Amino acid sequence: MKKLFIGIVVAVIAVIVGAIIILTVVDVNRFGKDNAYVQITTTTTVDEAKLSTGEILKSYWYTLPAYDENGKKIDVEFSASKELRQDAYLMLYIKNGNDVTSYDEVQLNDIPEKAKKKIEG
Repeated sequence: MKKLFIGIVVAVIAVIVGAIIILTVVDVNRFGKDNAYVQITTTTTVDEAKLSTGEILKSYWYTLPAYDENGKKIDVEFSASKELRQDAYLMLYIKNGNDVTSYDEVQLNDIPEKAKKKIEG
């Protein structure tokens, strides 16, 4: 009976540790999201917020057309905590049609052909 109890305790601890590891490694802003691709071609608008500490936080807003892997246009609006590099290519992580949850900078060669053709004009 004592061995069974110890086995159950060890199993429960293993499950808890596993869950903690998964929750800290998996980025919920990227996991299970659709992708679209965009090139940063326009200047942005900047919102500033002053914290109670006096620190100023800036949000850089972008409103651009993005394209999914099939070349379908998706109008997106998203923000970044820094100004993004002009002409950079981004892979956007999207949920609910056009809600951008995150992004990664990619190379032109990483973009699917149909989206690449739309981006290049």
